[in-house]
Amino acid sequence: MDRQEIGDGSSIKQLAIDPNDGIVLCWQRGVKAQWLDHFKQMSLWPIECPVAFRGMTGRKIVRACEETGRDYYYIDTGYLGNRQKRKLYHRVVFNGMQHSNFKEVPNDRWKQLEYSSKTMNLNFPGWKRDGGPILLVTPSAKPCKFYGIDRDTWVSETIATLKKYTDREIIIRDKGIRRERIGDGSLYNQLSDDNIFAVVTYNSIAATEAIGFGVPAFTLAPNAADIVCEKDLTKIEYPRYEDDYTVRKWQHWLAYCQYTVDEMIDGSAYNIMKDHDIS
Repeated sequence: MDRQEIGDGSSIKQLAIDPNDGIVLCWQRGVKAQWLDHFKQMSLWPIECPVAFRGMTGRKIVRACEETGRDYYYIDTGYLGNRQKRKLYHRVVFNGMQHSNFKEVPNDRWKQLEYSSKTMNLNFPGWKRDGGPILLVTPSAKPCKFYGIDRDTWVSETIATLKKYTDREIIIRDKGIRRERIGDGSLYNQLSDDNIFAVVTYNSIAATEAIGFGVPAFTLAPNAADIVCEKDLTKIEYPRYEDDYTVRKWQHWLAYCQYTVDEMIDGSAYNIMKDHDIS
C-alpha cells in the first residue's frame, strides 16, 4: 500500500507518524491524517490535532504529547485472535499503551472474533483453581526501555517478593520469537503442560491470555486485564477470581478495542472507538 497524501481539500484533524509503517498507513487512510516524518514536526500543528503512531519505541512521542497536552492514538498488537503467522488484530489506544476504561458493550465483535479464531476456543472456560507452579512472564526489551526498568533487576526483585509469600516453583518465561509463541511454545500450551497456578507479569498481554484460559494473573504495570487481575503479590496464594459474568463482559470489551487493517482503512475502527468511547 502506498503512502496517501491529503490533497482532496479535507481539513486536517489528525496526524500520523512514520510513513514507512504499513499498519499506521492503514489508520492514516481511514481518518485522513496528515503524515509526519518525525515527531518533532508535531509542533507545527495545532495541539487539537491528535497523533497516531505504532510501537513502544515511540516513548519520545508520548512524552512530547503529555508535556504539551496533545492527544495520541497508540497502535500495537491486539489482545486476542492472533494465533497465526500474520497478526489479524491491532489495538488502538487513546492516550495510553493498553486500554483501561472498561465498559459493557455488545458481544457482536466477540462472536466475530470467536468465529475467525480457528486455532482455539477463546471462550472463558471458568477458573482453574488448582495447579502448581507460578509462571513469571518477563517484560521484553521495548517495555523495559519505555518504563525505565531493568529486566534482570525486575525478575530478581519479583522472585524475592514472591518467595516471601509462597513456596511454589517459579518458572520464568521470556518473550521468544513470534513463530515459537504461536506454535508449540505458545503460552496456552505452557499453562496446560506445566499445570500453572497463576501468571505474574509486568505489562504483558500474557495476562489477558491467561485469564481467557482460566488461569488467574497478577499485573504490575497498567494492563488491559487489570479489571480481572490482582496487583498485590502478597496475595499470590489467593488470586483474584472475578465472577464469570464480568470476565465475559471484559472479553467482549477487548474485542471492541482491537481492529483489522480493513477496519482501519475504511474508518470503521475510528468510528467504533468514537461511538463507544473506547480508550
